[in-house]
Amino acid sequence: MRSKILFFTLLISILIGCNNNSHENAHEQGTKGLDPLSFTIYSDKTELFVEFKPLVLNSISNFTAHITVLGENFYPLKEGEITVSLILNNKGIKNTVNKPSSPGIFRLSLSPTTAGKGKLIFDIKTPNFTDRVSIENVMVFTDEKSALVAQTKEETADDIPYLKEQAWKVEFANTPLEKKTFNEVIKTSGEILAAPGDEMIVTAKASGIVLFSGNNTIIGSEVMAGTNLFTVTGGDLAQGNIDAKYKEAKINFEKAKADYERAKELVEDKIVSEKDFLNIKLNFDQAQTVFNTISKNYSAGGQLISSPINGFVKNILVNEGQFVEAGTPLATLSKNKKLILQSNISQKYFEKLPSIHSANFKLPGNEAIYSTQELNGKVITYGKSASANSPFIPITFEIENTGSLIPGSVVEVYLKSLPIPNALVIPISALIEEQGNFFVYVQTAGESFQKREVKIGASDGLNVQVLSGVDEGERIVTKGAYQIKLSTASGTLPAHGHEH
Repeated sequence: MRSKILFFTLLISILIGCNNNSHENAHEQGTKGLDPLSFTIYSDKTELFVEFKPLVLNSISNFTAHITVLGENFYPLKEGEITVSLILNNKGIKNTVNKPSSPGIFRLSLSPTTAGKGKLIFDIKTPNFTDRVSIENVMVFTDEKSALVAQTKEETADDIPYLKEQAWKVEFANTPLEKKTFNEVIKTSGEILAAPGDEMIVTAKASGIVLFSGNNTIIGSEVMAGTNLFTVTGGDLAQGNIDAKYKEAKINFEKAKADYERAKELVEDKIVSEKDFLNIKLNFDQAQTVFNTISKNYSAGGQLISSPINGFVKNILVNEGQFVEAGTPLATLSKNKKLILQSNISQKYFEKLPSIHSANFKLPGNEAIYSTQELNGKVITYGKSASANSPFIPITFEIENTGSLIPGSVVEVYLKSLPIPNALVIPISALIEEQGNFFVYVQTAGESFQKREVKIGASDGLNVQVLSGVDEGERIVTKGAYQIKLSTASGTLPAHGHEH
């Protein structure tokens, strides 16, 4: 009998305990079972990624708003005032914070006083700009039970998490995929050449020993018109000595001048005939011409050779101390204002030559891309036939030089041909190559990404056509894709204080 009493006592205790546990679990589910909502909205200035629990009547909802400033590189908003407003039935409540809790993260709260469907408005004020982002059709539930019933789970099996705190620490940007007109592209090689008439050769005006004028006579040196480049001196030369010629010309000129001055007085007194006077004057004119020619740019150290143009020293054609004859080329100068981009294409593209209107090009090992359009370039000629010695056909552009291009440089060239309408185009920087296959990262939400394999088409060095794998309107990561790949490999995420 006693054992039966103990049994029933134990049974009742177990039932009571189970009932209490069930009540506690139900209570916990009621308060903690709501999953946070998240929205990612873009304007032309900012990206708003906000997380908050579903709005419930007369309950405080906390908002964690991540504000990213858009641009060439995305970065967190570090200074500004954020106001969140809930508009429902033409009535509203709002909450404002005047600084972020940490760079880019603003924490706000609202306690709805009316149930129904409304609109959330985020007003952003900074020292540099103002912005407004809205979220339509936001539901305010009468109680948590109603919110739980309406709650749905989203499938995110393919999503890769990459937090704002990670993206804000690296160079990161994305762009919406849009259809635009692209071009068929012919990739080839080419060379930068000096434009005809843009170069000048400096020559020796007399025979002698050539001396350089310091830093001005270094390949690549920038020179102005009149800048001294060389000095030609006679030194100890027995023949063709410029110093001796200068002294001889000076003596002859001074003697001829004295004879001429004396003859002018004598011819008036009829002591010297008109014929003799004219001979004396002719001798003076000749001596003066010779002296002026030799003395021009002559100094005590020899004859100075100066730059006739503004430009730079492209090449030095002699060695210092070398003997040169009059007329010997000393250096090549270039104005470097106009340049020639010359490339060669295979004969199979001959029919497309008339349709080539511009080109992009870059120096090997340099990521900078130059455009003939941006350099006010134009096609000046292209080959009409191929020679027996070469299977290639030349095409030549004239471009302006911004100062960063040097004649003689070999370049990679992307010739733009026939237009491709309605092409999906992404920057080359968005591509990740793995074993010959190409991938991009698509941002599906504020901190969610998907890795997509894409098939690519033509590339102009800056952008590439995407044939499949992504759709118009999706936001493609253009900077920071490699960092997302690395974070996926590490499998770790930094701690953060989102609304969960």
